[in-house]
Parts: sequence; structure tokens; C-alpha cells
Amino acid sequence: MDLFSYQSEAVKSKEGPLAFRMRPRSLDEVSGQSHLLKKGSLFRRMIDEDKLQSFILYGPPGTGKTTIARLIAQTTESPFVTLSAVTANTSDIKKVAKEAEERLSFNQKRTILFIDEIHRFNKAQQDLLLPIVEDGTLILIGATTENPLYELNAALLSRLRVYLLQPLKEEELLSLLKRALTDSERGLGLSGNALTEEALALIVQAAKGDARAALTILDMVAGVHGDTDQPIGASEVAEVTGRVAVYYDKKGDRHYDTISAFIKSIRGSDPDAALYWLAVMLEAGEDPLFIARRIVIHAAEDIGMADPMALVVAQAAAEAVKFVGLPEGRIPLAEATIYLACAPKSNGAKESIDKALRAVREAKCIEVPRHLADSSHSKSGALLGSGVGYKYPHDYGGYVRQSYLPPEMEKARFYTPSENGREKQIGRWLGELRGQLKAPS
Repeated sequence: MDLFSYQSEAVKSKEGPLAFRMRPRSLDEVSGQSHLLKKGSLFRRMIDEDKLQSFILYGPPGTGKTTIARLIAQTTESPFVTLSAVTANTSDIKKVAKEAEERLSFNQKRTILFIDEIHRFNKAQQDLLLPIVEDGTLILIGATTENPLYELNAALLSRLRVYLLQPLKEEELLSLLKRALTDSERGLGLSGNALTEEALALIVQAAKGDARAALTILDMVAGVHGDTDQPIGASEVAEVTGRVAVYYDKKGDRHYDTISAFIKSIRGSDPDAALYWLAVMLEAGEDPLFIARRIVIHAAEDIGMADPMALVVAQAAAEAVKFVGLPEGRIPLAEATIYLACAPKSNGAKESIDKALRAVREAKCIEVPRHLADSSHSKSGALLGSGVGYKYPHDYGGYVRQSYLPPEMEKARFYTPSENGREKQIGRWLGELRGQLKAPS
């Protein structure tokens, strides 16, 4: 580090943002992530004993990914190099790889390469890392907010361990805020009563598990209201936080996880949970038509014949959202969500069509029986036998027993009604038709 860099770091450590000043100086100071960092855990021993293997730190913003990497850099005896996938290019990777090979050859030391936002690397850039990670030339530590199962090449991912970082719990954020509030060396150096409990709780709520966000909000609140003699209350915090932004990437992992939670809550008949996840998506700016499409699919897939009206309600909600848009569109979406969550469930429609599709794909020959064939032409019966032997159900009171399947599929059953809702009645009706009515003489 040159003189100017040293002076810059010194200024930041005293006058920089609170989140920068409160950066942990050791693994023991890291807030949260006890499942990884508690003493004696595999991950902690790997760091403490300087026996690192390549790995990925995966988690939402503000959970300590970069902090952990920085602390590793301070403790390891191996050369530590950092790259940002946002700004690094192919030549940067090649340069790091060449220097790592030289260190290993001349100094017998493996290089540790930390890549922030590694999901930003394209396939070609990731492929450059593969051979030097595989042969042990360097140890790769990557940090990402996106699911590495989808963002990293399978070949590279297979050579890495993935460690999941969790959003900080409420008590962990609260402890961090109180420490930053009273720390006279790096924090704000204020009284522990400078903020009311309600104000601290509101910061925790606004941060949503993000330590950096929590400290940033505290810094802003103290900067605006810290000179008053009265404790800072929730109303002052609300002035700073405004409308809380929800961490949500409409093309990333949170997008798929949230819609999954929404659908599973409906399937599990929990309207409160379903409404909560609907609110998360709406608050985060999700496309309401995407939500509507998923509701329509769910109505057919998981409710189906147990309550055929579910599909009608879902389709009506989708049309309403198209017609009125947001914010009013939230109401028909909520109505459909509640209806579907409270409706009886059956996946019979999905299961039955999938069984029928498998039967079609496995069939050696598909031939329409002649009595079911089109007989609209006046000579089709005489010349082709089309329609000959067909029994018109209305001539028999609405139902007549006859085969509607090819002979080889005669005993096939694709649809089995459940005991839920409307399907229970359908099951009894089909049972009567199939088992109790006699074939005509």
C-alpha cells in the first residue's frame, strides 16, 4: 500500500461511512453466520489452520461475503489477489493465472484469488479459471448473490464447495446496531438510549437481514437527528427510510424462490402465507401478469376438478389485471389467491394428461377404432366402415357402455378422481357408470 492509499484508508476508518468503519476486525466480530464461523466448525477450521480449498460464498447483500474474504486475506500466509467480475476482463484473468503459476514454481506458494460478483463472469471467463483451479495453481474464493447452480459452469462448480450465508436474524442486527451506536472508536459514540427501542426495531425491519443496510440507515438517522437531546424515535427513522425496498431480483434466485413459496403456500391451503408472498412480489415490482399466469396454471394443476370454478376465478383475475393494471390489480390477484388457497385440492387433471401422454408416446401404433371414425360423408360407412356400430348415448338415456379407446388400451385408466371437493361427486358418478350400469343387450 502506497502513502496515498494508506492516508485514504486512515481517513475512511475515522470519517468514512459507518458500515465501513464497523467492518469486523476478526471472524469473531462477524455478525451472523454462526453456522459457518463458530469455532470448531469445518469452515472455521479451514480458515484458522490456513488449509483453504476453493469455495463459493453465496447469499444476499450485507451478509458478510466480502468481509469474510477480507479477513481471510489478513490471516492467510498465501498471496491474496482480488478481482471484481464487474470490471475484470479476460486479460486480467490470464495475468492472475500466469503470476499464480510463477509463485507456485518459484516460491511453492499457492495464490488465493477472490472474485466478487463471480456470477457476472461469462462462460469463456469461467472456462479460463477451470484448469488453474483443477490443478491447484490457485485457490478460488467467489462471492455471489445469485444462485451458483444456475450462474456457474457445471465443470467449475463441481470443483468448488458452496457455503450459504443467511440474512442476519433480528437479534443479530439489533446487537450490531447497539454496538455501532455506542462504540466510541469506530461507531457513533452515542448513548445506548440515543434511539428508542421502536426506532431500532424499525431499522431492523427496514434492513431485512442486511447488515450494511442497517448500519447505513443508522448512520443517516444519526447524521440528521443525532444533535438533539431527545431520543430518536420511530418517526424520525421513518423519515429517513421512507418506503422500504425489498431485495428481489426479477431474473434471479429470489424471483424463483418467492414464486415457489407463493405457489406452495396456495397448494398447502394457507391463504395468509400466500398473501404474504404475493405482497412481497408486488412490493418488489414483480410483473403482475407473471403472477396472474402462475395463478392460472396453479388453478388447473393443483385444484383442477376438485373445484372447476378455481380456473374461472384465476382467469378472471388475469383479465382484470390486464384491464385495470396496478395498483388496483392487486385486489383481484388477492381475491384469486385467497380463493385458490381455500379451495379443495386435486392434481388429477395434471396427472391424468401426463399418464395419457406417456401412453401415447409408448404406443406402437395409434389407430382410431372404426366405430369412432368420422362418418360425416354419406358413403364413409358403406365404403370405410366409419361409424358402423357406434351407439349414440342420447338414444340410451344419456349413457351407453361402449369402448372409446383402441382395443389395446381397453382397460387403461388415466383419470382417478380424488376424495376432495367436487371430485368426490365425480368419482361416485364415474363409479356408477363404470360398474353398476349394465351393457345394453
